[in-house]
Amino acid sequence: MTMEEVQTALRKRVGQLLEDGTVATFLGWEAGRFPNQTTPLVVNDAAAAEKLVWNEYCVNTLAKYTRDLAYRGRVGIVVHGCNSRGIVRLINDKEITREDVYLIGVGCPGMHDMNGEPLKKCKECRHQNPVLFDEFIGDKVEEKTPEGRWAEVEAVEAMTQKERAAYFESVYSKCIRCYACRDVCPCCTCRECFVDARREDWVGKQNNLPENRFYGITRVMHIGDRCIECGECERVCPMDLPLMTMNRKVIRDMNELFGEFESGMAIGEAKEKLMTYEKTDPEEFM
Repeated sequence: MTMEEVQTALRKRVGQLLEDGTVATFLGWEAGRFPNQTTPLVVNDAAAAEKLVWNEYCVNTLAKYTRDLAYRGRVGIVVHGCNSRGIVRLINDKEITREDVYLIGVGCPGMHDMNGEPLKKCKECRHQNPVLFDEFIGDKVEEKTPEGRWAEVEAVEAMTQKERAAYFESVYSKCIRCYACRDVCPCCTCRECFVDARREDWVGKQNNLPENRFYGITRVMHIGDRCIECGECERVCPMDLPLMTMNRKVIRDMNELFGEFESGMAIGEAKEKLMTYEKTDPEEFM
């Protein structure tokens, strides 16, 4: 099926789900202001399902919206690879339950930016088809595992200590602390983020290099073993910071220390690497 055919089938099916009460709301995308743009859409009635679109510009990851809509009743949502992994992550973090969501799966051929160029996060994607769904519309795409997953990490590791310090100083000096990376991330689920807490003496709210660096590193470690590599943080960053380079550094180190692991692949998956321990763990660092 073409994307247009999937769109037609999706509109029809969503209308049925809303009409028969299977879902109370549905999450998808609608056409934006420009023809090469979409925006997230919450559909509340069957007639509004005709606004749903499915095209190469459906770039926003929708999973995180579900936790704020579940109070209305069951939430329907379109899921491709990264969207479905975000849902799995939210379920495993007990932010939502499996019964809170109804998942319509679609295969993702890769999305494009407003200039028609393939998105970096899609070129790096390892799972184009959903890992979890209730029903599937269209055809699954042929999944391709991209090469060079660790290329940017290895480039930073190859730097001298002085070069690496200068690199990260350059990165964090550009940060404007807008928190777009945090707000879009399906793994950032704290109702009150540590940077918003009023009585913390160990982190400030200033926009300067030390505070920016502290925020960035703390966030990377917070989501390190839960990151689903959707790349949304890097996509939405207005300052083009290489956020996935830092995320993948932690992921690669964990893989080397504890074995291969990908977050968001299955409900009830193995415990996160940074949240568990064994009494036999080596403690050379102590």
